[in-house]
Amino acid sequence: MTEHIKIPAVEPLVRYVTNGIQTDFQYPFPIFASEDLMVYFDGAPQYNGFDVLNAGETSGGMIAFDTPPANGTILTLERRLPLERVTDFIEGGDFSAQAINNELDYLTGSLQQINRDLSPMLRYSDHELPGNVTLPPRNNRANKALGFDGNGDPVAVSLDGAMAAPDFIAGGIGAVTRTSHDKFSDAVSIKDFGAKGDGLTDDTLAIQNALSAYDSVFIPAGRYLISNVITVKARQTLKGAGQTSVFECQDNNFNAIEIVEDHATLANFRIEKGNIGIKLFGRDRPVVQTSVTDVTIIQPHIGVQLDGFNDTNKPCYWNNFDRVLVEQPTTHGFHLTKTGAGDTPNANKFHACRAYSLGATMSGAGFYIEHGQFNNSFIDCEANVHGTAQGCFIVGENANKTLFINPYAESYNQVPNIKLENGSVETAIYNLLSVSDGAAIYDLSGGEYTAYNSGFPFKNRFQKTTVTDLNTTLQRFDTQYIDASGEVTLDTSHSVHLLSSFGGALTVKLPKASTAVGAEMTVKKIDSSQNVITVAEDQGLGPDSRNYYLGSENDYVTMISNGAEWFVTASNRTAGNTRYYDGTGIYDIDMSVNTYLVSSFGGTLETRLPPANAPEAIGRTVTIKKIDVSSNLVNISELGGSGPDGFTQPLNAQYKALTVVSDGARWYITSKF
Repeated sequence: MTEHIKIPAVEPLVRYVTNGIQTDFQYPFPIFASEDLMVYFDGAPQYNGFDVLNAGETSGGMIAFDTPPANGTILTLERRLPLERVTDFIEGGDFSAQAINNELDYLTGSLQQINRDLSPMLRYSDHELPGNVTLPPRNNRANKALGFDGNGDPVAVSLDGAMAAPDFIAGGIGAVTRTSHDKFSDAVSIKDFGAKGDGLTDDTLAIQNALSAYDSVFIPAGRYLISNVITVKARQTLKGAGQTSVFECQDNNFNAIEIVEDHATLANFRIEKGNIGIKLFGRDRPVVQTSVTDVTIIQPHIGVQLDGFNDTNKPCYWNNFDRVLVEQPTTHGFHLTKTGAGDTPNANKFHACRAYSLGATMSGAGFYIEHGQFNNSFIDCEANVHGTAQGCFIVGENANKTLFINPYAESYNQVPNIKLENGSVETAIYNLLSVSDGAAIYDLSGGEYTAYNSGFPFKNRFQKTTVTDLNTTLQRFDTQYIDASGEVTLDTSHSVHLLSSFGGALTVKLPKASTAVGAEMTVKKIDSSQNVITVAEDQGLGPDSRNYYLGSENDYVTMISNGAEWFVTASNRTAGNTRYYDGTGIYDIDMSVNTYLVSSFGGTLETRLPPANAPEAIGRTVTIKKIDVSSNLVNISELGGSGPDGFTQPLNAQYKALTVVSDGARWYITSKF
């Protein structure tokens, strides 16, 4: 663009009726950038499928569609500018004519846009004196129409007799004509059935009648007293106007709302008091796909309860709770249970739900998963409970595969943040914020949980895991220290066992191999006494099918189970392997075993050691023993060397033996008999 736009006196809007063939259309007004041009088909904005050409030209430009608009479409092209200042002049800087011209062009275009927006509005004629343009006060015009008095000024006009008009048409393109009766039936209020919402009148019957007649019922702002349970059935919706729509229970002897069938929806209201604020149980049908959103429950015994009840064919599955607050519960905030022979509540989802004591005492937990299976999940949930609670989050003995992601737990008086009861299985905890002074994770389950960035002092705990490629900078083993005598039976809760038999001989029994598939265990004697530690197997043959004996300080044995038996993988007490040989001539010692028992019964035999500097010889000790009764010699020599202690050594009688060791330069005799 070589010069600035000159904004002409052209209305910044043009319309066409398309013919299904033409793809290019002119816009006769300038635009500053392609995004300043709005495109509409029959009033609906379009954002792609075309290219805007000639932006920045005073005379306007053209829009080119990829495919022709459908025949008979009303195409509207409009310049629509954001009303903002696009330039700024620096104090003491150059004052550019180009910049001021662009700014004035933009202001002129904005004024044309405002003029265009105002042009279709109702207004007084320039040829009469404007009257009063202020609307009557809100309370005077409520439920009335806008009319004009004898002076032509606006007044509120009664609608009495005027609602007989049969038609209603919503504003906007595409609206269709409906009867007023149909329109008013879209939103049925409990007030349509006589509810007062004044905090004085018992509105229970009105609410029940509304839910009996309609599947979608609105709760206007107000305080509605209830004296009995409100029952919500299949596919029904009960929705309020927010926290100003209040159900107030007259006492705590009944449940406020019971959902007894599937696909129900509760949203945007408040419940005060009651035995249970919201209870889900399959009384009539399965309770599944319930949605409870933006509901607050104040001072109940239990805020929300999911009950598996007494029929496995009517389970409590797949229900969803989002942004539900239970404040000042006396027992539990959220409770998953099973009071009969039904199934446990399974696969229910809780997101951003909160149990908050607000200083009131309570006897249970913020969240108590007493019964439940298969990923009942609690995501971004908070339990901020009184010091009289049993736990912020409690996972009960009948809970399996419970999932916590980003839980927040807060209390005092040693209340545990998350308590895992004995019998709970496969709980997963991720990113726990534990503010209570009790245990971060109080585990009574025997380790049946996985933790990531959770717990204290160790943030992470993983259960049985398969790793195909692991890079680790520091490895620690679960280690158990035992100081005992007599007999001790180990389990698989620890990998390394450091034992002292200072008080007397000790027998250590490994768990039965079939109960420890894939487990590796190390047993080490750490005391200096002469009391022997015997390593055996509970109801089995023991490592490598025998007992192992640790007699000296720092003796150890490492074993692994394949499910059938224990195998020794490392030990400083491994029995030396022995080889037997019967022959004549030359026999080369290959250093593969510790002891060679040789027979020269058939004739003189030379047993030849490898060179002292051979890799397999350096630092190794080997024993060679003659075992036959003949007088034939067994000579011990060295390949390419002088032999042990510098000579070939003869064994000239049965049971003669020689033990030698290499220092990498020579073979030395350490024992001869």
